[in-house]
Amino acid sequence: MAVRRTAPGDSVTFRALGLLNAFDETHRVLSLSQVARRTGTPLATTHRRLRDLVDGRLLQQRTDGLYEIGARTWHLGQLARPTSMREAALPHLQDLVLRTGQTVHVGVRDGLTALVIDRLAGSRTFTTRHLPGSRLPLHSTGIGKVLLAFAPDDVQRQALARLTSVTEFTVTDPARLRRDLDQVRRRRLAESLQQNRLGVGSLAVPVFGQGETVMAAIGLLASGDVRLASLEDPLRACSHAVSRAVEALEQRWYEQ
Repeated sequence: MAVRRTAPGDSVTFRALGLLNAFDETHRVLSLSQVARRTGTPLATTHRRLRDLVDGRLLQQRTDGLYEIGARTWHLGQLARPTSMREAALPHLQDLVLRTGQTVHVGVRDGLTALVIDRLAGSRTFTTRHLPGSRLPLHSTGIGKVLLAFAPDDVQRQALARLTSVTEFTVTDPARLRRDLDQVRRRRLAESLQQNRLGVGSLAVPVFGQGETVMAAIGLLASGDVRLASLEDPLRACSHAVSRAVEALEQRWYEQ
């Protein structure tokens, strides 16, 4: 008798873990009905799977009956590569903010978005909308363009097939964006002038790990009256320092 293989999305574990996707930076605490609605799962099934996640401490249920991320999920998150990179990069990011006075973002690619893993605000800047855990478009932001430029070909094809306009300055022509990404790879530098937010420009550079693998991107945000070119040298110096710190961190992982 042939044994039916379960597709990854059909497994009990996968479907239970899928409920975790209901939680994000703007939905940190949810009720049973909200989780069911956001995941498209029947209420009774949602309740059963949430109970399993609570038992496993991946979620916790508060005294008011609402659900939030549990201690075990937080602990596992601390072991993730982006968290370790963030810790290695932090002193150099602080130096960059002090030197430029501008807001700095650090992001890693997660699918077809850039996941913000750290953000530090400077004294000469404005309030940014993007906190750690937020997601940014790859095609319209500085860090997104860096991550997209060094992404595998299939990721680039998918991203260029779904370009949307964020502002009137967003590049939505695939041929033009492909040329821009070629330039990003050559210069190891990306610019976004009001393409993701009016009145805001960003400059971004890659963070390299071992083997010249791009691990993350560092970006500076500045208001429209700031010359982005004046930020290039301190940004590149920060990238170099962070890349060395990440390489040393990876070396320690391999030696363990």
